[in-house]
Amino acid sequence: MSQPARKFDAAFAQAFETLLRWRRDVRHFAPQAVAEQDMADLLALAALAPSVGNAQPWRFVRVRTPALREALAAHVDDQNALAARGYADQARHDAYRALKLHGLREAPEILAVFCDEQARAGHRLGIATMPEMLRYSCVAAIQTLWLAARIRGIGLGWVSILDPQVVTAMLDVPPRWSLIALLCIGYPDQPSETPELEQRGWQSREPLADRLFER
Repeated sequence: MSQPARKFDAAFAQAFETLLRWRRDVRHFAPQAVAEQDMADLLALAALAPSVGNAQPWRFVRVRTPALREALAAHVDDQNALAARGYADQARHDAYRALKLHGLREAPEILAVFCDEQARAGHRLGIATMPEMLRYSCVAAIQTLWLAARIRGIGLGWVSILDPQVVTAMLDVPPRWSLIALLCIGYPDQPSETPELEQRGWQSREPLADRLFER
């Protein structure tokens, strides 16, 4: 039996826009722990994300071991130093070095998200010509988790300055899993509607018109 379509009123639409504007990539975290029930709720909501063929290829790994957390942080610090060398312009180099690019030591929760490239669910539907759709599905789950976290006042930081193969080896996961994201999760120390990179003059949001085309 079909169900009537759910309708969302103008107040909900406005609240949703506000949520999108306040979803920030967080790098500065307060010491407050994230309740275990909140983590369980966030992961359950992330699993409601759409996925190609309903394959649900996301695999979540919570990093609970202090030594492993420190190893990840040290690896990202090393990769950060290497990335800084790529900026020949001294002003841009200095600006880069001044950025705080991860909270792996401060965030109360560290979550790695992997894609099972051979997920049995979905029966390979929709990926014959675009196998990368499995990874895109995992990104959709991350965005869903991100918004669900922000509703609860919890922040998320996506760490991308890393070597995926090194991190995958550290976390000792099956070889068919590919790393999609290393996430820091916790309460923001400095909540703001304005992205930190924009606050620090690194890059502001550019007009949508420059990125919209018609054919």
